[in-house]
Amino acid sequence: MSEGADSEIVDLLVIGAGPTGMACAIEAQRAGFTTMLVDKGCLCNSLFHYPAHMTFFTTPELLEIGDMPFSSPNQKPNRSEALEYYRKVAEFYRLDVRQYENVERVDGGDGNFTVHTMDRFGRAVQHPARKLVIATGYYDLPNYLGIPGEDLSKVKHYYHEPHPYYGLEVLVIGGKNSAAIAALDLWRHGAKVTLVHRGKEIQKSVKYWILPDINNRIKNHEIEAYFDSVVTNITEDDVTLATRRGKVTIANQFVFALTGYHPDFEFIERLGVKLDKSNDRCPVCNPATLESNVPGIYAAGVIVAGERTSEIFIENGRFHGKLIAEDLRRKGVAT
Repeated sequence: MSEGADSEIVDLLVIGAGPTGMACAIEAQRAGFTTMLVDKGCLCNSLFHYPAHMTFFTTPELLEIGDMPFSSPNQKPNRSEALEYYRKVAEFYRLDVRQYENVERVDGGDGNFTVHTMDRFGRAVQHPARKLVIATGYYDLPNYLGIPGEDLSKVKHYYHEPHPYYGLEVLVIGGKNSAAIAALDLWRHGAKVTLVHRGKEIQKSVKYWILPDINNRIKNHEIEAYFDSVVTNITEDDVTLATRRGKVTIANQFVFALTGYHPDFEFIERLGVKLDKSNDRCPVCNPATLESNVPGIYAAGVIVAGERTSEIFIENGRFHGKLIAEDLRRKGVAT
């Protein structure tokens, strides 16, 4: 083997070390196969980049993987608790997680893949594997607006915490959970918040304890809102909106474009996996096993739903690992 390459082939290499990817590795290990996870960020990278004080909509037991209990004093756990839980799961199962390695390409085929990665210092690494799982999620790729000024440093596509924006003019773009939560958090910590949404109102699907809060803040003009409106231009000092009342330009110092995210379809296609263009770009795979049209490559987690990113979460994606492990067992992958 060349320098920077693993000498032993693993039965299953999982691309993506989030909860779904971890569940896939755990189930494969429990079935007797050797595994490795590779992620371009840290363990549960997407969860790490959620807002610092985010609370999950679901209950702890629905976030559990590997039959390990998630104990929490709260009915709905927060981000910090979830990260601690998944660290403990990784430790318990002794998962081989290669963090901060970006997958550049994959060579070979079923039974003899080579995954080429690049570490954060630009060094090339090779990992041989018999089977692959793509569990890359979607949170790393925001849906861009495609408007002038979107590349300015003041425009953010992720929201973390409110303190840096105290006393400043902040625009939040979006009408779903992430936009509503960010707008409320910013307002409560002293930012001057304006919200812009192309829909007629905040979406009804927003968490039931958030929806009346954001609507009341808008009704009381504590948060200014422009509905049926879109942002058309961003400059260093202002933003321009196309509204029902015509063009409006308002002072602005930061923009949070929280307009959603999408899977890395280009990466998936580079692996040879076909996307069903007539079915929201869902990867072509066997629903019973999740093996794709490329023998030996499986899909897991939110990417299975293609552009319908609101269909699969940790709560249901965590079961994909069992389907894949059962297929590996049926095929008798050598260890």
